Amino acid sequence: MQVNCIAPDKDLGRALCIITGASKGFGRTIAKEISLLLKPRSVLVLAARSCDKLRELQADLTSSDVGKAGLVTRCVVADLATQEGVESVVRAAKEFSIEDMDHLILFNNSGSLGDVSCYTQSFTNMAEVDSYLSFNVSSALCLTARLLQAFPRQHGLRRCVVNVSSLCALQPFPSWVLYCTGKAAREMMFRVLAEEEPDVRVLNYAPGPLDTDMQVVARGSTADPEIRMSFLSMHSQGQLLTCEESCAKLMKVLLEDGYPSGAHLDFYDL
Repeated sequence: MQVNCIAPDKDLGRALCIITGASKGFGRTIAKEISLLLKPRSVLVLAARSCDKLRELQADLTSSDVGKAGLVTRCVVADLATQEGVESVVRAAKEFSIEDMDHLILFNNSGSLGDVSCYTQSFTNMAEVDSYLSFNVSSALCLTARLLQAFPRQHGLRRCVVNVSSLCALQPFPSWVLYCTGKAAREMMFRVLAEEEPDVRVLNYAPGPLDTDMQVVARGSTADPEIRMSFLSMHSQGQLLTCEESCAKLMKVLLEDGYPSGAHLDFYDL
């Protein structure tokens, strides 16, 4: 697949970027790709539950050309399903001055597939459902709210919130009730934010079917045979997207900045 090229003279300015779920998959790729579009002395706050994988990413970024040119990275090992996890990310971001920054960007990428091995009528345990929604919905809302409070509107500062969405936010997938519910809730959450805060640029980006660990689980565990076979077919026919392919389109959208705030943009529509 041909990936859209980004003009080398375009950038996102000097920015403070917060990326959740940064240790692997799409979040890791976001960190690498956006680092190429930032001016020196920009900051990446990388949040995830895996300390080792975060340190590996930090080492990669630090040793790269952008790292040598002055990119600052800060790793935060956090469980975003808890209030303390959310607050630890906010504290790390607040360590850096926003005074001479051009851009504040939050990537709400962290999320989980949930149990796809059964159907809706099996979910009778409220604690299980609450735990899923806490990590996949509540944390995104609370982290976004806390960061917008910590870095309020100021002249010359662009504030942008990106929600990594999914086709599942719009369409029901049998046996994926937790995932579809979480993605739909997050989608509406950020559409409301766009209405309430017109100075904040809000984007719901659906990256398409990515070749990640989550896809491996989906192919092996999905209860619905039609959904499971569709993923198996995409995998066998080489139709899954690489994180780099999808992220290239996301970066292009952010650079061009022509989308309506709150919009849902899918990889295949761009």
